[in-house]
Amino acid sequence: MEIMNCRNCHKLFNYISGPMICPECKKKKEEKFQEVKEFIRKNPSKSISEVSKEMDVSVVQIETWIRQERLCFSKESGVTLGCEMCGAPIYTGRYCAQCKHKMVNHLGGMYEEKENKKAPTGHTKEKMRHLYGGER
Repeated sequence: MEIMNCRNCHKLFNYISGPMICPECKKKKEEKFQEVKEFIRKNPSKSISEVSKEMDVSVVQIETWIRQERLCFSKESGVTLGCEMCGAPIYTGRYCAQCKHKMVNHLGGMYEEKENKKAPTGHTKEKMRHLYGGER
C-alpha cells in the first residue's frame, strides 16, 4: 500500500490499485456516472456534447465510459466511436463485432498451435535422479 495524493482533490490517501483517486472522489465519480446513465436513458437522442454540457461531465469522460462498455448510446442519437482496429463506427466498446471475431479466432488459433506441437523426439525413458547423485 502506498500513500498518494488524489489526482482530483489532492488529499492524501492509501492507494491500493486502479485510478489514483481517493475513495471519496471514486464515490462521487460513480454517482456522476449513474446520473449520466439515467440522463441518457431518459434522453436517448442526445449527443455526447449535449450530455456533456447538461450533465457537467467532460466529453473525454463520457467516451471513456463508452469504451469501457459502461455506457451505450442509441442509434438515433448519432453517437458513434471508431473501432480501434479498423475505424468502423461502433456504439460501445473498443472494437467492432468483426474485429472482435478476428481477434478471438486469432487467439484461438494460437492456443491450438501450442497444443499441436509435439514433444521433442529422440528422448528415451527419463531416469529419476536423487540428491545423493545415484540413479534408480
